[in-house]
Order: sequence, then C-alpha cells, then structure tokens
Amino acid sequence: MKIKTKSKKVNKAWLADHVNDPYVKRAQQEGYRSRAAYKLKEIDEALGLVRLGQVVVDLGSAPGAWSQYLRRRFAPKAAGAGGAAPGALQGTIVALDVLPMEPIEGVTFLQGDFRDEAVVAALDETLAGRAVDLIVSDMAPNLSGIESADAARIAHLVELALEFARRHLKPDGALVCKVFHGSGYSQLVEQFKKTFRVVKPVKPKASRDRSAETFLVGRGLRVSAGSVGPNG
Repeated sequence: MKIKTKSKKVNKAWLADHVNDPYVKRAQQEGYRSRAAYKLKEIDEALGLVRLGQVVVDLGSAPGAWSQYLRRRFAPKAAGAGGAAPGALQGTIVALDVLPMEPIEGVTFLQGDFRDEAVVAALDETLAGRAVDLIVSDMAPNLSGIESADAARIAHLVELALEFARRHLKPDGALVCKVFHGSGYSQLVEQFKKTFRVVKPVKPKASRDRSAETFLVGRGLRVSAGSVGPNG
C-alpha cells in the first residue's frame, strides 16, 4: 500500500533524525525524559521565568521533562542530576496530562483531559486557593492533517490555558504556551495581547527548524483580563 510505504519512510527519517539529535543525546546523558526539557530551559534562561518558591502548573506534562526541569530549578543545591532530597524543594509543581506520567519526586500529578470541566475543577482543588506564579503549557492536540480542524483544536487548548491563567495567575505571573504558526496564529497572539501586558514569541533552538511550533510567553495580567486567583 502506498500510504503504508510512505508512512514507513517518514518513520525511518524521523527515527534517524531522532537518534542523531544532539538534544536527544544530551537528554539521555542528563537524565531528562525527553529533549523538550531544553525548550523550557532556553525560554527560562532568556526571560528569567522560574524563581525559587514559586507555584508552577505544568499543563501537558507527560512524559515529564518540563516538570523535571522545574524540579531541578527548585533544588539548586541538590547533588547530581537527580534533584533534591525528599521535602527539600523550594517551590510547588502541579502537573497535568491526559496521558499517564511516571512519578517525579515532589511533583503532584493529575491525569485527565484539560478540556474536561471536572478535570479543571480537580486541578483547582489541588491548588487549594494558592495563586500561581507560572503556567507552562506544552499541550498539543492529535493532529488530523486537516488544517482548519487542527487550527481549531490548537486554538481551543490555548484559549483554555489563557482562561486558566486569567483565573489563577498572580498579577505579575507568566504563561508559556505552545502554539503553531499557520491558520489562527495571529488571532492567538491577539488574545495573548488582550490578556497580558507583555507578549513575546520564542522559538527555542531545541525546537526543530522544520517544526511549526513556537511558544508565546505572556507576562503581567492586564486588569481587564479578569480575576486573579481562584477567589478573585
């Protein structure tokens, strides 16, 4: 079948790139679950988003590389790549994904679909009234290849992340959200600008050149963006 043959060729090409990818090799050496850790690392180092003592929510967290990076940032004096001793983290990390995630010491993980109101309610309950300093979202839908449908799915996830940010972020908090160039991108940038005082698109070096993904970073909620914190 032509489709299967094409698929096999694509898979082989992807596998070859993956095996030779310097970020994949670095992740293996440094104990990260995926190369995605270096995307957040680059964004953080460029913009200074992660600080000790913060409350951070990691959306679309599986397999856990971003939570691992955050954990290490909250345990700066820990020996080796493994992180801190139990109870030594100087910060709070709550992670959520529709897929299962292997436990990470010190990270509270919820499994569920962020599009489900009951799952968002469970996340709200886990935060227990604490305002959030930083939300990082690597969420992405399963893509169908139909541009209009995929753009709508991507936009929906970003809009949900923005709504969550409006309800839970501190006034000077930040949201890092994965988006994709293409249909609907400019509209998402406008939504960010309506929500945050400062908006910056970032394409980390760890993000593959051929990938349409980029990350929008919003900082400082606008007063008109909505309430701050779960009770605001």
